[in-house]
Formats: sequence, C-alpha cells, structure tokens
Amino acid sequence: MEFESSIIAATVRARQNAPFLALLLDREPAMADVFLRGHLPPLETITADLDDEPVARRLRLARRRLALRVAIGDLAGVDDLTTVTRTLSDFADHALDTAITTAISERTPDAAPTGFAAIALGKQGSRELNYSSDIDPILIFDPATLPCRRGEAPETAAVRIARRVVELLQTRDGDGYVLRVDLRLRPSPEVTPIALSVDAAISYYESLALPWERAAFIRARAAAGDRLLGNRFLSAIAPFIWRRALDFGAIGEIRGISRRIRDHYAQGQAFGPGFDLKRGRGGIREVEFFTQIHQLIHGGRDPALRVPATRDALAALAKAGWVDPQEADALANAYTLFRTIEHRVQMVEDRQTHQLPSGAALDGVARLHGVADGPALLALLEPHVAATARSYDGLDPDADGALSFDRAALAAQLAETGFGDTTTAVQRIEHWRSGSYPALRSPAARAALEAVLPGLITALGESPDPHGAIIRLDRMLGRLTSAVNFFRLLEARPALARLLGLILSHAVTLAEDLAGRPELFDGLIDASALDPVDDVARLMREMAGGPDYQAELDHVRRVVGEKRFALGTQIVAGVADPLAVSAGYARVAEAAIGVLAQATVTEFAIAHGTVPGSELVILALGRLGGGALTHASDLDLIYLFTGDYLAESNGRKPLGAVLYYNRLAQRLTAALSVPTASGPLYEIDTRLRPSGTQGPLTVSLDGFAQYQREQAWTWEHMALTRARPVFGSPEARDSVQAIIMDVLGGDRPERDILAEATDMRREMALHKPPLGPLDAKLLPGGLVDLEFAVHMVQLTRRIGFDPNLQRAIDGLITAGAAPDGMARAYELLARLLVTLRLVAPTAEPPGPATQALIAQALRMEDWGRVVASLEATRHDVAAWLAQVEGLAT
Repeated sequence: MEFESSIIAATVRARQNAPFLALLLDREPAMADVFLRGHLPPLETITADLDDEPVARRLRLARRRLALRVAIGDLAGVDDLTTVTRTLSDFADHALDTAITTAISERTPDAAPTGFAAIALGKQGSRELNYSSDIDPILIFDPATLPCRRGEAPETAAVRIARRVVELLQTRDGDGYVLRVDLRLRPSPEVTPIALSVDAAISYYESLALPWERAAFIRARAAAGDRLLGNRFLSAIAPFIWRRALDFGAIGEIRGISRRIRDHYAQGQAFGPGFDLKRGRGGIREVEFFTQIHQLIHGGRDPALRVPATRDALAALAKAGWVDPQEADALANAYTLFRTIEHRVQMVEDRQTHQLPSGAALDGVARLHGVADGPALLALLEPHVAATARSYDGLDPDADGALSFDRAALAAQLAETGFGDTTTAVQRIEHWRSGSYPALRSPAARAALEAVLPGLITALGESPDPHGAIIRLDRMLGRLTSAVNFFRLLEARPALARLLGLILSHAVTLAEDLAGRPELFDGLIDASALDPVDDVARLMREMAGGPDYQAELDHVRRVVGEKRFALGTQIVAGVADPLAVSAGYARVAEAAIGVLAQATVTEFAIAHGTVPGSELVILALGRLGGGALTHASDLDLIYLFTGDYLAESNGRKPLGAVLYYNRLAQRLTAALSVPTASGPLYEIDTRLRPSGTQGPLTVSLDGFAQYQREQAWTWEHMALTRARPVFGSPEARDSVQAIIMDVLGGDRPERDILAEATDMRREMALHKPPLGPLDAKLLPGGLVDLEFAVHMVQLTRRIGFDPNLQRAIDGLITAGAAPDGMARAYELLARLLVTLRLVAPTAEPPGPATQALIAQALRMEDWGRVVASLEATRHDVAAWLAQVEGLAT
C-alpha cells in the first residue's frame, strides 16, 4: 500500500509542479492511468508496441515514455539514483547504437555495421547520465572495415554516417527528440571532421592531447557501434590516461585542472537561490574533480582505481586508503543529493540546466522533490555544499613560493610600453606568476618566466594589438604541460625570447599556429631553422617514412607545419628575403605532394592494383606552378594520367582507367587537405582542370592535349603559362611539358586574347575587390594586373614562357616586350604580399612596430617609403597593363 501511495503521490506532484511531466502524462494517458492506480510498468513493456514504427519515430516515442517512467519512479523513491542514471545511460547507448546501425544500413543495405564506433565520454561514459542531458561521444572509424558506397572514400563515408546519426537523434518534431549530441570533445574540433579515423585519434592522444582530456577519458567507454573497434582504441590510449610514473610536470598538470575548474566556474558564487548545482562552489563538479584528480594521481599504479562512476570511484579510493572513508562517504552522499535535485530542476521543463531557480519556481522544485518550500530545499542542500567545498579546498592549497609583485607598478610598466587594457594584462601575468598553469608550477619555471618577462612585455606592448598578443601568449602557456626546460631556455637565450615576442607581437597567423601546437617553437631552438629550407628531394626524404598510411599523413603534416612555421618566422625575424621564403613555401608543398601522392598510389594499389602502361601525373598551376607561395596559399592542381583511357587495373578489385584515376585523385585530394590529429595541410583547388568543375577530376594526357588544343579558353591558356609538372616519372613529366609548350607556342584555337583577357580582368575586379588599402594582389596596379599583362604579352607574342613569374618578366624585358621597371615592380609587390599574409592578413595598415618590420622585409628605410613605393609601382603596372590592353583596339 505504501508503494502504491508513493507512486500516486509522485504522479500528482509531477502534474502540479513540472509542466514537462504534465505534458507527458497528457500525451501518454495509458501510462498515466497505470501510475494513478499505484503501479510502475516494467521498463521492457513500455515500448513493446513501437516495433513497427520508423526508426526515428520509434526512438523519439521510446525516449518520451522512458522519461515519464523514470521520472515517476524517481519521484516516488522506488528507483534510486543509480537505477535512474543507468536506465537513462543504457537508453542513450541503445539509441546511439540504433542510429549508427540505421545510418550504415541506409547507405549500404547489405553491409554489416562494422568499422564505426562511438566512444561515450562524460556521464554517458560512466553510466551516470542526467535526466535531461546531452551526450558527448567521440565518433571513430576504421577505413579498412567501414562500409562504403562504390567509389566513395572512407573519410567521406564516415562523415556522412556521422551526420545521419546526429540527425536521427537530434531532430525534433511533434514527438519531441531523442538526444542532444555534442561532438566538441573530439580532438581539435575546430579543424577536424566529426568522425576521425581510429589511427588518427590514437596518434592525437599519444602525442598532442591536453591535460583536461586525460580527466575526460577516465569515464570513456565504447558505448555503441563497433565495440571491438572502440575497445581497441581505448586500449591503445590507456597509457595516455593512466601514467605509472608521476614527475613534477604530471602532478602540475593535474593540479592545474583543479585550479582552472575553480577559477572558471566557481569563483565568487554564493549559495542560495540561483545556485549552480554543477559548477557552483561545493557542487557536483567539485565532487567529480576531487575524485578524478585522485584517480589520475594513483590510478596509473593501481588498476582498481580506474572506476568510471563517481561514487564507485570514491569507494575504491577510500578502500585503497587514498581518501578518508568518512570524507568519501560525505562526498558520495552530497553527490547523490546534488544529482537528485539536479534531476528535479531538469524535469520541470526538460531543459539541460543545473541552476536552482528562485522565488515561486524554487518552491515548485522543492514540492516536486517532496519538501515544503524553497527555504526547506536550501536547508537540505547547504551542509552538503559547505562540506564539499571544504574537501575541494583541501585538495589544492595555495602553492608555496609564489613570487610577490606590485600590481600597481606592473600596470604602470604595461601602460608605459603600450598596453591600453592593463587590467586584463595584469590578470594574465598574475595568473602566470601564481603557478596556475602546469608549466609554471615549479619555482624554477616561475623564475625563468620572471627573467624573460620584461622583454616580452616590451615586445607585446609595441605590437599592433597588445591585448591580443598577451592572450595568444596565455593560450600557449596554458597548453605547455611539462615545459620547465622551455623557460630555462628562454632565460638562457634572450635572443630566442625576443623572437617569441616578435612572433606574438607581429604575426597573428604564426601566433595562432603556436597556440595550437606549442611544440612548433622547439624547431627554432636549432639555429638552422632560420636557414633556407632544403631542396625538394631532401624535404621528401625528411617527410617520408611513416610506418603506415595514416601515420604518413600525420608525419607529413607535422613536418610541413614545422617548415612553414620556421619560414614565416624568418620573415618576422628579418633574416630572410620574403622572395626566398616564398620559394621555400613552394618547395615544402611540392615535397608534400610528392610524398603523399606516392603513398596514396601505393595504398590504392593494394585493393585496385595498377593500370598497365599508365601512371598519375600532377600538374601544378598558379603560385605553386610558379614556385612562389605565401603562408596562406592554396594549391592549384590538375590530375592527369598517361596511357589508354580504356584500359583496366589489374588488382583484386579492378577498375577502368578513368574511374581508377578519379578515385585515386579523390583519395589524394583528401590526403592533402583533410585535417588529421596532426592538424590541417593545404586547401586544394582543382577548378583549373579541363571543363572546370563540370569535367572529371582526372583526364588522360591525350584528352588534356586535345582539350587545350581545341577547346580551352583564353583564361585557361593564361593559367597554362604557369603550369609545371610536380609528380610523375621524368618521362611523363616531359610529355606533359611538351604539350604545354606546343599549346603556348601556338597549337591552340585562334582567339582575341587581348580583348578576352581585358574583359576577364574587369569582371574579376568587379566581383573580387581588394581586401584593404595594402592588398598588393588585388589593388589596381597590383600583382594580378601585372600577371595579366605578362600573360597577355606571352600569349600574343609567344615568348618569355616560364612558370616562374619573376623569370618570365626578366625574359620579356630582355626581349624588349616589357618595361625595365616591371622586374622591380614584381619584387616589391611579391615581397609585400608574402609579408602581409603573415603580419597584416586583412591588408589594413598595421601599427608602427609592424610597419617597421614590413619596411625591413621590403628593404626600405621606413613605412613612408613603403607606401610611396607601392603607389608608384601600382601606377607603373597600371600604365603598362593599359598599354597592353590598348593593343586590342
């Protein structure tokens, strides 16, 4: 009788105090009748009639009924917190698994749902899911076993499957929704696809992951999809999570987690109405992190402590003697109460909120829980909040040896060097000096920081954006987890510290790269990093050698990132001519193409063999063809193949030559462009291929020759003036080059080149205006105008052909076909473009310090001279272009 009464009373409280539950009771009248008779239907029966519904609707209705059944069982006190959270978590696993199976079967109906897995993090991973929680999975796939459609790359298939999974779970209609899905806990979510290959994910966690990600993976679990794949991934990264040896850096990073949680979420919040049960001081988050920090410290040596659920972990820590048993019990009891009241708050409107309401709404939550009013609910919570806060405070007392400093004097120094917002800068520096980041926890590290800080402050204060520069430095310091030697190096080598200051002050692009990958700075320790990069052959040897295809993709990205960062630094440091750096960027890109093309060809041949008497050839155009890139350049490529287009490959999965090379080119484009755990590589532009985006991705060499000789437009022949084969055998490259020279030499359609090029330039100017007053590329009389003039003369007079624009201009000058001043014009415009892409990418005038850097890069005495020279050069280029265009009349 008491059991029945509690269920009836819970149903009445739900209808009176929780609009969401009242709505569910109205929409599920059969269940409501069962509750009002004092019964709880078994979980397995409430969805028995849904088997014939479409998958998405079946899941939405199941979630709705489960939400109602769980709520009444919880409010009646029949189901305890463990039962509630496990029931919700098990449904989330089931829904996620169903969505994955459905997404795969919709695309490949006859294939087994293998090769795709969901790793549950957070409360789903520990089977402690909230009543109205989202889920935070990481989606991984195995390219070797993932079902794909014919001609589809596994990377593409995985992303499409992932999108469909999210759609099935997250889409709302009249029946509600299934689950909110948050994929932002995956590695580098701003640049990575929503599904990662398993090898890329393993590589990331082994080499690049951040300290907070260790804590997140304490509760990781293979929850859905191919669980064998998921467990293989978790086994591979277990050493990343559970470290047996704890050096000072490891302890520092663990304590850093604690400090950041308190700093960012709990600071200054008083207990009372509006209190955040999750993030507030003494709340859920502090119980969880108290537990997880002890697990991280001791779990590497004691596997019994590797328990995902918070209260189970507290019990294990108490049993092992690492936490006082009474303290563990108190925290577990507090956690149970906090989570229970959190569920009450979420039941009101089915919102993912953790905050206690105020006023009448707080009274409603109290009555839903079964207490009189809001003050009674607060009185129930308050002693547990206070006890939790005391335990958390004792976890990480203030570090000894913090360096004292005078905030007023520091603010004055910052203002004197150029900081407008001294408040933010003082706060950041105070944060560093207090040892809040792992890399600054030791007295030696903080002493090294103090030694280099004056020079850094001066450099940052002189930058165009001191506030942004110090924030970028803060991001970098926050990601350094074991960098005592780094700061000692800066202390011992002031020149290197000044170089860091220069990068943060002047080069937003490099500073962002450094914030994302602090290890890039390591490459500058060696003085040779500021030397010109090697030739293409040596670069290829340095990039090659990954143990497998995925590792090769990552390795190339790491090497390219290091080389591009070093090349950009050469400009900022004033040790290299931007024209030489531009050529270096191009050599690095060409080497990456060579290594990844060969690796992709080899990998593709495993399944499809090779096409006898045929090979892939890659033609570079634009700035890459001319061997002169900027830091931000994309790569213009055309994919060609030699031999008979009617031939067929000889592998176990044979393909016709056209399909073979189109799929190979797709794989290669992905290899060159898709971000991996090691970051992005290049943007690839294939729109210059025959027939543009309407044509196939690859074309036979004969087809290319025929198209260029019979159908290509003037703009395509202009592009051909900067074409250069960068991959293929010497014989194949020679064949392509011979076609190019024949076409440029006159074996092409008769067209009014000057009139068509003039119209094209006007159209381009209309639709692609300059970025700003310093846009050396798109301003009238800028680099594009110079290129147009050069190509118009080359094609009409059939002379001066060289893909390198600088050499082409020299050839035209020698032939009397271009003014002498065009060589100097190209040098100024090209140097300015390469430099601005690093230090002023918006093409707006930078601050005085960066103006001086640009003047130095352009070999000029001051900024005034730069501006005057740019105006004079633009005038000269515009005059020559007008002269060339005038020949059309």
